[in-house]
Amino acid sequence: MTRRAQARLGILLTVPVLALVVIFFLFPMVSALYFSVVDFDGIDPSPEFVGPANVIEMFTDPETWHALTNNLIWIVVGTAAPMIIGLLVSVLIWTTRRGAAIYRLAFFLPFVLPGVAIGIVWTWIYDPVSGWLNRALESIGLEGLVRGWLGDPDLALYAVLATAVWAYSGFVIIIFLSALRNVDIELVDASRIDGANAPQRLWFILLPQIMPVFLMVLTLTLVGGFSVFDIIFIMTGGGPADATNVLGTYAYTQAFQLSRIGYGTTLALLITVLSIPFAVAINRLQRRLALQDTGA
Repeated sequence: MTRRAQARLGILLTVPVLALVVIFFLFPMVSALYFSVVDFDGIDPSPEFVGPANVIEMFTDPETWHALTNNLIWIVVGTAAPMIIGLLVSVLIWTTRRGAAIYRLAFFLPFVLPGVAIGIVWTWIYDPVSGWLNRALESIGLEGLVRGWLGDPDLALYAVLATAVWAYSGFVIIIFLSALRNVDIELVDASRIDGANAPQRLWFILLPQIMPVFLMVLTLTLVGGFSVFDIIFIMTGGGPADATNVLGTYAYTQAFQLSRIGYGTTLALLITVLSIPFAVAINRLQRRLALQDTGA
């Protein structure tokens, strides 16, 4: 095959990918940038150009900062908890032989369930009158801990966060279990002979060997924390009293409930602007570690 033929084949193979990028990334991004500089209500075919007015309003809007604060709480707790739980549980069941498939299925099942179903079920669990959680607390004599979990502005965000951690930890466990299969067992055995305890083996032997996978999961979790929407929308809708509002739910409210498409789009762009630097930084760190492993 000649070089010209190879070049034509290469172009032919990349056309579908480029088309997908244009349709599902570039076109929506250009549209979002357009709507962020106009006052569009979803009906007017010729919306008024407002320039940076939406951006200025966004940064002077107290609810934007409140929603961003909730996002940051979600990112910190919603990233740390699944990563820690996933790492510890995966290490505990890593060498388990009997019932290993059952463990994997049990932990992974919540992740494959639709977010809508998870939100509805946990809303029932948190129900202040007939919910399983309050009934369980009452049955063991802890009536003082009974709460209206999703109706308390001080607890609602953390109640929804607990649901998200439960749903996402299974994915982290399964990914870490897969990564642990490639760990050099001889290094683990040698460290055990040298007297290293379990935390030392985890920190100095296991974690460095699965670090690329660890960073990949960390990236997905961080970006998910910026763009979280579905589970909060299903369980609380951003309430009570906007206590669980994040940028995603606030953008939805502005765009589709108040017909402020321009302002809602501007809020959505803020999510993208905030999440990309984290993803790029972690990706660069992952590449650097990969180059170190190859000696490049």
